[in-house]
Amino acid sequence: MKILKRVMLGAGGLLALLLVAALFVKKEYTVQREIIINKPKAEVFSYIRHLKNQDHYSKWVMTDPNMKKAFRGTDGEVGFVYAWNGNDQAGQGEQEITTIIEGEWLDVEVRFIRPMESIARTPMRTETVGNNQTKVTWGMTGESPYPLNLMHLFVDGMLGKDLETSLSNLKVILEKPSLTVK
Repeated sequence: MKILKRVMLGAGGLLALLLVAALFVKKEYTVQREIIINKPKAEVFSYIRHLKNQDHYSKWVMTDPNMKKAFRGTDGEVGFVYAWNGNDQAGQGEQEITTIIEGEWLDVEVRFIRPMESIARTPMRTETVGNNQTKVTWGMTGESPYPLNLMHLFVDGMLGKDLETSLSNLKVILEKPSLTVK
């Protein structure tokens, strides 16, 4: 009985410590990664503005090859919606192109339904950095209520790795010599 009481007190103390720590963690998070792609900016932007192309480079889309997808609108234009419903790893949600600054900026709002409801922004920027070289910056910004904001201590590592993997995939695809861009 004494052991059970100690375990319960220890668990309660740990929970209290975590709840206090969450008071000092920001409710907003921002994760961002970038990569240099050896292609002209116009060609890179032309590819990334089409959300359906994420099927080929996004680690998140690739987590479930049998994912159900639905589309509304014209891909590559403001208002296009890419909805998905996948396995437990992929979850369910939709993403919508909210802003396009031609050749420069693509802003997408992601509305997660499962495993947890939330909304995030995933902007992508392109910038010429050299002769036929483009820097692509991809990020995710969102917000979590207390005490879920405690997860923000780990979000850069988790989401950052996925962004790095996705950007590396994008680089491989775009730098293939036989690529025909939509």
